[in-house]
Amino acid sequence: MFTLLKTEGRARRGILKTVHGDIQTPVFMNVGTSGAIKGGVSGPELRELKCQVELSNTYHLHVRPGDRLIHDMGGLRRFMNWDGPMLTDSGGFQIFSLAKLRKITEEGVHFQSHIDGAKIFMGPEESMRIQSNLGSTIAMAFDECVSNPAPYAYARDSAKRTTRWLERCIAELTRLNALPDTVNPRQMLFGINQGCTYPDLRIDHMKQISELDCDGYAIGGLAVGEETSVMYEIIDAVEPYMPKDKPRYLMGVGTPCNILEAVWRGVDFFDCVMPSRNARHGNLFTWGGRINLLNEKYARDPKPVDTSCDCPVCRRYSRAYLRHLFKAQEILGMRLAVIHNLYFYNTLMQRIRDALDAGEYERFYQTYRIRLGERLPDGE
Repeated sequence: MFTLLKTEGRARRGILKTVHGDIQTPVFMNVGTSGAIKGGVSGPELRELKCQVELSNTYHLHVRPGDRLIHDMGGLRRFMNWDGPMLTDSGGFQIFSLAKLRKITEEGVHFQSHIDGAKIFMGPEESMRIQSNLGSTIAMAFDECVSNPAPYAYARDSAKRTTRWLERCIAELTRLNALPDTVNPRQMLFGINQGCTYPDLRIDHMKQISELDCDGYAIGGLAVGEETSVMYEIIDAVEPYMPKDKPRYLMGVGTPCNILEAVWRGVDFFDCVMPSRNARHGNLFTWGGRINLLNEKYARDPKPVDTSCDCPVCRRYSRAYLRHLFKAQEILGMRLAVIHNLYFYNTLMQRIRDALDAGEYERFYQTYRIRLGERLPDGE
């Protein structure tokens, strides 16, 4: 299913063939948590923004409107009118970050909904059933996302439990894929590497789960408060032990600079709410650096957000107009900003792939690894 087309150092160029279409990697997955991109971007519009993979959340969709309802509507792709590949996360991160109260056992997690306090139980089997009802292309294994820093003993025991949970996920998804009313009987499963910020635990856990022959492997539990340098150290430690013939996914990451660094270190898949969240607050990405549209200096600026960008927004609107929309609290401003940022991220990934195809990723990496994280200089 996954073909590694070429490498440059540790950076990888590949293609993942799925039942819902091919995914060219490296790839950024556009986050539509509850079956929609926050900021008013529809499924069909994502195609125009070069989106390859849409990502939605198991926990949120289970709570509302309910995964069985989505199953009966033909699955989430049909429900939200998205015709491409889709990944659903397991719900584990949201349980550990949003649930009002929770109790972890070997069977799973008992918790209260963050919406109405309703009592819910979710374990590996429940997560797989929900994701099967959603019918995504790729399902994520149920894991425990431990906050950093964590005691070594707890991180060790949690990683071991995550391995046992992965074994149960594999068994349950195999059963579900064989049922006659399954939305996507060719649903894939990615396992998740845990172990907090302890390299030895990360390596041991990666060795364990790589023996279980998942369709891909993710590095979870990072970008949750630790220093960026620590995140890179963990990737460097784990990457040599990740199967070369399977896609690698760094969960919840990140900034354009994070992506460039992680591709350099051998990662294929990314997701993050940053492009849409930042856009909704007037913070936009450009090829010359970041800008804050709310700044007074853009009040009379006739230029597009980015003179190097050909997105629908940059082709038609000025910085001054977008700033006016934000100041007037017009929802159109937020929507246009989200469109620009998603297009920027997806174009970034396309340019990374093009650079890898040409054997020029190191040059591209060195050109943009600092620039994309800085503010756009005045006058540009």
